[in-house]
Amino acid sequence: MLRRPDVKPMKRLAFACPLSLVVLAAPAAANPLTYELPNKTASLKPGPGVETAEVCLACHSADYITTQPSNKGKVFWAAEVQKMIKLYKAPIDPADAAAIADYLAATY
Repeated sequence: MLRRPDVKPMKRLAFACPLSLVVLAAPAAANPLTYELPNKTASLKPGPGVETAEVCLACHSADYITTQPSNKGKVFWAAEVQKMIKLYKAPIDPADAAAIADYLAATY
């Protein structure tokens, strides 16, 4: 370490202490968080295509679907499915998107 005559030892210590705390705290912050998921409170309504639509439950509960406006039709649900795919990177196969929109339009 280079010593500068204009920097007093206390100033070096004042800089080194906060820096060492950051370095020491970094490994603690890297530990993964674990948590327990809440119990399932709702399920998808039965109907044609429900098995295909169950992929939606990988990201959110069926309660989320029931909070959407009812009787909005296929155009609304197709747009919602596309939003989930494009914006939220939902793991929905493009071939299943229309079937999911059909199910949601007919059931919700």
